Amino acid sequence: MFHTIERELEWRRENGKPEGFDALRACKPTVAVGASRPLEDEMRMADYFHGRDGLGDIHFSHPHLTPEQTWESLFFPSTKNGTAADTAEVALDPSHPSLFITSKKPAHQEILRILKENDPETVTIVAVGPLTNLALAAAEDPETFLRAKEVVVMGGAIDIPGNVTPTAEFNAYADAAAAARVFALTSLRPASTMPPTNPSLTTHQLPAYPAQLSKQLTLKLFPLDITHQHTLTRGQFRAKIAPMTTAGSPLAEWLSIILGHSFATLDALHPGHDGDKAALSLHDPLCVWYALTNEVSPTQQQSGWQPSAGSPEDIRVETTGQWTRGMCVVDRRNRKRRDDDLVSISDNGHWLSNLSGNRVQRMVSSPDAEVFGGDMLDRIFG
Repeated sequence: MFHTIERELEWRRENGKPEGFDALRACKPTVAVGASRPLEDEMRMADYFHGRDGLGDIHFSHPHLTPEQTWESLFFPSTKNGTAADTAEVALDPSHPSLFITSKKPAHQEILRILKENDPETVTIVAVGPLTNLALAAAEDPETFLRAKEVVVMGGAIDIPGNVTPTAEFNAYADAAAAARVFALTSLRPASTMPPTNPSLTTHQLPAYPAQLSKQLTLKLFPLDITHQHTLTRGQFRAKIAPMTTAGSPLAEWLSIILGHSFATLDALHPGHDGDKAALSLHDPLCVWYALTNEVSPTQQQSGWQPSAGSPEDIRVETTGQWTRGMCVVDRRNRKRRDDDLVSISDNGHWLSNLSGNRVQRMVSSPDAEVFGGDMLDRIFG
């Protein structure tokens, strides 16, 4: 992606167009390599939809669009063609500007570093994949992790079916144990919703959280229920991208290949997604849009982002079910709440206790779902 944006900036400069991407150029993001596998079980992929490379198989169908330097050499310098120091010097050479900073630390430690170096309640974490790295960070240093202002999570399905099983959304399914551990930090008593220990696990198991923590985690959940309401149609995309592709935009060419694969997959898997009316759900972009727009200005009464009427909700992630792994479980019974946390044969799992269970802010509406897709394209291409 960064390689394509660099080519796009060069193309815009050569053609006298505004470069854009001001925030990216002014505040280079740090990129770190995340965990190679989930906390438990085997790795699960969504290549049936996103392709083997996660980008619509563009690395295989259009290899000329892939940078010559592989990503491994940026994070794990090899001595085959030069020493590690030589590689670092090239990366720091001002004549070879980069749009991002590489970190040699694993992603979960980079998360903790950023939280330590910034004031509490100032860093928002946006998680648009399985929560493995967040779970690792929280396990290594729970109190530092709780310095986050909020954790915005794309994942789960509450009142609608899942997208990878009848009950589970992919991110929650791909590492259910990690999701359960992160969700547990929203509880007054995290132990009440922590996943059970897996006796068959041969790898190192993460420790339990301390009995007493300084605060509860603020977690904003964006499940499929809300992300499915925010779409980009093939017609919208074609109308915006066609003139840019004709003009020679590298970014337009790159995105047309990736999203072309996505729209074709939609057409193949789901009825009603043929032609220009095919609608791609903007799951991950919606979470980023929230992070950019949720702050209320002094002249506003509200930002337009709304949690469910019942928020914070006790939403728990199933980790052991044969058919329900990754399912977001909520209590739909009409039962009286109780203020104690005593063991009760009529309340298995302490679902009715005000002292137990998770406290998740489930987001249900945005400022304007109808314009989001078009506005996103306008922000990217101007």
